[in-house]
Amino acid sequence: MRIPFLLLAMAALAHSAEKSRNVVVIIADDLGVKDINPDGTHPFYETPNLAKFAKTAVNFTNGYASCPVCSPTRSAMMTGQAPARTGNTDYFGAPNEFSGEIPADYHPVRDFLKTHKNNKGREKYPLWPAPYLGHLPKGTMTLPQALKNHGYSTFFAGKWHLGHKGNLPEDHGFDINIGGNQSGGPYTGKKYFSPYGNPKIKDGPDGEYLTDRLGSETAGFIKANKDKPFLAYLSFYAVHTPLMAPEKLVKKYEAKREKLGLKDEFAPEPPRMNRTVSSHAVYAAMLESMDSAIGQVLDTLEAEGLADDTLVIFTSDNGGLSTSEGSPTSNLPYRAGKGWLYEGGIRVPVLVRNPPTGNGGTTCAEPVYTTDYFPTILAATGHDLLPDHHKDGMSFLTYLQKPSSPPSGRPMFWHYPHWGNQGGSPGTAVREGKWKLIRWAWPERTELFDLESDPGESADLSASQPERVGQLGKKIDLYLKNTHAHSFSQNPNFEGNFEKW
Repeated sequence: MRIPFLLLAMAALAHSAEKSRNVVVIIADDLGVKDINPDGTHPFYETPNLAKFAKTAVNFTNGYASCPVCSPTRSAMMTGQAPARTGNTDYFGAPNEFSGEIPADYHPVRDFLKTHKNNKGREKYPLWPAPYLGHLPKGTMTLPQALKNHGYSTFFAGKWHLGHKGNLPEDHGFDINIGGNQSGGPYTGKKYFSPYGNPKIKDGPDGEYLTDRLGSETAGFIKANKDKPFLAYLSFYAVHTPLMAPEKLVKKYEAKREKLGLKDEFAPEPPRMNRTVSSHAVYAAMLESMDSAIGQVLDTLEAEGLADDTLVIFTSDNGGLSTSEGSPTSNLPYRAGKGWLYEGGIRVPVLVRNPPTGNGGTTCAEPVYTTDYFPTILAATGHDLLPDHHKDGMSFLTYLQKPSSPPSGRPMFWHYPHWGNQGGSPGTAVREGKWKLIRWAWPERTELFDLESDPGESADLSASQPERVGQLGKKIDLYLKNTHAHSFSQNPNFEGNFEKW
């Protein structure tokens, strides 16, 4: 009886060695770090499937997006490179976009208005925003391309927003593309409901909800590809505007809001008002719908016997929307939200399940951000790293193996040389250890915060710590130089008092 057992064991090992680990990446849109409810303590939002998932994953409590808006972060996920390096520093479609490579002799003041058609009103700004590249740089190795080189089937569903025709998911390594196009949101057809009017996804039954559809498409791909290694990349349009959800769920949260006595409350974040209470019924309904779709994907992994052989990453592309377009969520205790370099704009949930390393239900304080996923995925699936491609990221596999490992101490940078639609102004930030420095371009100032004692960034310590300000400022300067970052410039025609944008 011992020989057959050994043969079976050897066969199992051989199969394991032949089939690389699967990868599922789930990225939400505009989801704040406080929007998921892994411990069941949020007074309003309900995300039971993410709560269940958190018990099997490592929760990185210092998780960040690479930018306070969507396209740059999504570029960083695909390339493992900082938006400053790729030139993808603003959401695609914003003013000052280049569809070709940015000319070496580009001059913002001279060329800004004459070369771009979508800049109405921008001539009144005190600074010209930097030019940015409106597609992934040519010749850049993407995550799906790297995995395809190792025999992976690759699938994309949902929001792309990384380029037009010729620069869509299928042009960057994905075998299948369901719904990914140049748009930043579901703005055609009935938007979140079928018929969608999206050329990259077939319309479903009238009234079908897009979030549900993307979840079922992803689950279907997993079932069809269970016998070979795969990358399933589920990129929700939710919870981005337009704010729309199934009526039954909306009514549920309207009743819950009334029962809890919740009101819409705001506090000043000049030049905007910042939501301080999460009480938006439609947003809560969108969030629960997304959680249900995530549950369908995770349940499919379990049902197909793939859960123990699949790396699963869940995160968001920027902080929650709290100062614009309905201001549907609150990021407190973190300051501001999407479009800002304050913590509310760049802090995001990061949950990672890597079955071989275990540690489900634990937390890790090591700061990680979007450029880290590319090298981490390669390391966790047993493939060689590609430092020339993901040069701005760090594999955090060590922290999946031992979440209590000593902190890396590396500096992390954010460069956003644009006017945010949500009220934020151009600037660059660095975090090193507990210290965070933000260098704002307008009004020109520097702020220093101790994130350990002041996560809400309420006390600027720059005046009392000039030496630290100087040290971190030099690191920003070197970073901008090394990444060849484009920056803003003065508008010589600016006149008058600039108070709102």
